[in-house]
Amino acid sequence: MGADAEPRARRNEFLPPTAFSDARRYVLLPFRFRHLKSESDYTLVTSETGEFTCVPRDLLVPLVAGQLAPDSPYRLDLEAKSIITSDAGLAITVRRLASQYRARKSFIFEGPSLVLFVVTLRCDHSCHYCQVSRRSEFAPDFDMSEVDALAAVDRLFEMPAKNITVEFQGGEPLLAFERVRQIVLEISRRQASSAKRITFSMATTLHHATPEILEFLKQYDFSVSTSLDGPPEIHDRHRPTPKRDSHARTMAAIDRARLALGACSVSALTTITREALKHPEAIVDSYVAAGFNSIFLRPLSPFGFATRTEGKIGYPMKDFLAFYARALAYMLELNAKDTSISEAYAAILLTHIFTSQSSGYVDLRSPQGAGSGTLVFNYDGGVYPSDEARMLAETGNASLRLGNVHTPFDELMAAPALRLLLEAGIAEIQPGCSDCAYLPYCGADPVATIARTGAPIGHTLSSAHCQRHMGLFDLLFDYLIAGEARTVETLRSWVPSHR
Repeated sequence: MGADAEPRARRNEFLPPTAFSDARRYVLLPFRFRHLKSESDYTLVTSETGEFTCVPRDLLVPLVAGQLAPDSPYRLDLEAKSIITSDAGLAITVRRLASQYRARKSFIFEGPSLVLFVVTLRCDHSCHYCQVSRRSEFAPDFDMSEVDALAAVDRLFEMPAKNITVEFQGGEPLLAFERVRQIVLEISRRQASSAKRITFSMATTLHHATPEILEFLKQYDFSVSTSLDGPPEIHDRHRPTPKRDSHARTMAAIDRARLALGACSVSALTTITREALKHPEAIVDSYVAAGFNSIFLRPLSPFGFATRTEGKIGYPMKDFLAFYARALAYMLELNAKDTSISEAYAAILLTHIFTSQSSGYVDLRSPQGAGSGTLVFNYDGGVYPSDEARMLAETGNASLRLGNVHTPFDELMAAPALRLLLEAGIAEIQPGCSDCAYLPYCGADPVATIARTGAPIGHTLSSAHCQRHMGLFDLLFDYLIAGEARTVETLRSWVPSHR
């Protein structure tokens, strides 16, 4: 060996990796792609953990073949988004992907964190799209009993989750307010010696919210959600009351609730019927006029007793997506004119797109969130993995009933019905989902598939769940990829962590 061999070897230790390998080589990591409608020559590419970029369509073949040029303007971006990496950087990239994947799937280890108490089926509304077999406000035997309520609280404190939201539903839960009061007081008493953090919410018309009730809700820091379907002519048509004054009473109740609880504790959603499809701008304007800075545009639900009126007020999903596109465009136009209004479901989807955190929205989880993320304690003591599963039972299909409120939590989690849902609820192995570019942001929906077909796994692409979310993600990514900078910034501002 020559005299200068060792110094030369030491010098080689500090040469860049490219001195020892072909600079054109890279490692291709798992990715999915979709051709966007507005960008006919470009393709959306998403990584295993949801990072995304857009590349020319004719770049896909050379990308997969390992022929992407070292000086390609897209190469650095693809590396930054963990779609390709170098040999030397593979270990670091895999660790980063694993960390992001753990964050996205962190809910798996939490157990149910949303618990619904259906305290009554009684209601004074007769909404055309209602999923529940609601009963007259004066009907007996349709309220949760005190014994069942206390047993449900026992199950709540057996759950492993440290942070739990308890939501009261009906019917109209305020018609059984004494039961609500009892449950809240019992939870608060036990919470004093527990490490759990429990928050309260309620889905209610607010019509029966007396000053005393509002004071109680304020004391226990409730958030409340009500229904506002738009201007009076739309709202009163689909949410009738005996006196045909639902809209006026709702607006007055919203004002009272805001005064008592604070504006941030009062929200609303609208259910879109066939008639409402014609009026996206008017519906948005009604929310702005009512002082809301967010609106939840919800399509009709194909569950429970709502299926009986589908022929009169229902519509194909493509019609809802056309309505939604108009409404979203109008909201973005209003924001450009300094009127702040966001769409709540878009904010959830954008949270999945822009962050690796779980939004907490159980309908967009994989493994699916029914039972593993939420539990429903029904007025009759039955326990269900989701509100939709409860609706199925109301129409005669109780196959997803987990047990009753006197069944220990561990036994509820071991119920055959929940095992069935979990086995069928992994989107990563579902035909039509496994290779979808939107998989990192979406989730499986076996409860809806059972309601539609009788089986937990069906033809995904023909389902309303898939059609809705493919359409919504297409629309959002069209804006994110091809929209003006101000539009993109507005959409980013709807993500809580970006505000």
